[in-house]
Amino acid sequence: MDSIIFDLDGTLWNPIDTVLSAWNSILKEHPIVQRELASEDFSQTMGLQIQEIGRLLFPSLADEEREQLLKECCALENEHLGNNGGELYDDIEIVLKALSEKYKLFIVSNCQDGYIEAFYKYHGLDPYIIDYENPGRTGLSKGENIQLIMERNDLCSPVYVGDTDGDREAAKFAGIPFVFARYGFGNAAAYDHEIRKFSDLLELF
Repeated sequence: MDSIIFDLDGTLWNPIDTVLSAWNSILKEHPIVQRELASEDFSQTMGLQIQEIGRLLFPSLADEEREQLLKECCALENEHLGNNGGELYDDIEIVLKALSEKYKLFIVSNCQDGYIEAFYKYHGLDPYIIDYENPGRTGLSKGENIQLIMERNDLCSPVYVGDTDGDREAAKFAGIPFVFARYGFGNAAAYDHEIRKFSDLLELF
């Protein structure tokens, strides 16, 4: 094993409270939606791409209306996250620092462009991460973005760490082992390894 590729939401942090604040601020300006989002709404969308999230949360909107709403929500979300951050899971920096001394570390998340940068801006963890990718920049699936990171950085034997079955499928698509973060938002039908807290990675690797 030469590297570890991380999912972000549900694996490194929980951003829901900050994201909710941003999205509900935008929804108040769009009476056509007539709803306020709760944390449960976002919990069921973790791991999905933004278009899928939009269809799930706002199924009654026309495509053009939904696209404009999502654009506004994501822009304010990035701003709020950059200024306020999210809830990091326990010992994240300690573990990332230790792992970075042995392995190359990366992030691949199903988020919009600017989201990972906001994570870096507030929490300052980018010195431990060599490269990152997301569909907001590439338009690719998570599995394809994992492959892109592997090719771009000449990785031979990475593992992927995530918290949903979509993460498992992405790792399988890329042909690499999957480490299931059970403390996160989702479930996984199968996995190669399991962690119950982030620091378990130090024992696993």
